Amino acid sequence: MFGSKIKIDKALLEKASRYAEIAGYSTVEEFINHALEKEISQLEGADSEEEIKKRLKGLGYIS
Repeated sequence: MFGSKIKIDKALLEKASRYAEIAGYSTVEEFINHALEKEISQLEGADSEEEIKKRLKGLGYIS
């Protein structure tokens, strides 16, 4: 189910590459991993699926 490849919109990847360079990351992959870890950490600790949905809504991922 999980692999090491994902598809990312070309424009988004270009932005991520630019920001990774500005921030001093070694690679765009390192920057993206860090960004995902940061976002996912905001969901961890939720007690239920409802709490996860509430947090995702608060973060603007779902409406």
